[in-house]
Amino acid sequence: MLAFGQPEPGLDYRARPAAFGIVENSVGAIALVRVSKPGKSPYFDLPGGGVDAGETEPRAIVREFGEETGLVVEVDDLVTTVSQYFLKSDGQLMRNFGGIHTARLVGQQPDLKVEDDHELVWLDPRDAVVALRHDAHAWAVAAWMRRG
Repeated sequence: MLAFGQPEPGLDYRARPAAFGIVENSVGAIALVRVSKPGKSPYFDLPGGGVDAGETEPRAIVREFGEETGLVVEVDDLVTTVSQYFLKSDGQLMRNFGGIHTARLVGQQPDLKVEDDHELVWLDPRDAVVALRHDAHAWAVAAWMRRG
């Protein structure tokens, strides 16, 4: 598993299983979420997040896409498995670990969206590599692009 981010010595990072998805639309752009928290600069993430107890990575990705974007997706292939050390916007020290998968857009179901601070945006994958907050996400998108 590739690890990204630098943990600060002596600090306790909460380990969290997480899974994220790469979904491409008909014009070659990929889905990202623009996250806007009060008093913070917006940032871009791949849709996805924590894997709940008893949940598979694909199921978590389907759930998170719905909650964050209102999109309905079907998960396909694993691109990579990574971990990312980071500081959450609420100040928690985190280490996400898990898979980044490809997924297909099946449709939209706006009533699934519950995260008001997440906005769906479509970016060219090359622009996404630059815009993404986490190096692990940027690396996964670059690896996915290289596979063609």
